[in-house]
Amino acid sequence: MDALTTISSKYQIVIPREVREKFQLKPGQKVMFIPYQKSIRLVIVPSIKDGGECSKESMLTISARKKDEER
Repeated sequence: MDALTTISSKYQIVIPREVREKFQLKPGQKVMFIPYQKSIRLVIVPSIKDGGECSKESMLTISARKKDEER
């Protein structure tokens, strides 16, 4: 799924509906921008109540990022 958005004059972006629905994003939910080579990755930050699987997934993402940076 490709989605294009534009940075506003206030440096804000709108997450396209298709992406919000696919990842079940809600207002107030936290995301993290992670620099990666010459791009930026947007990662959903799991809430404490979501825990479990999301935390494991986040740890795998962080672990993969560190390995990529070491290369």
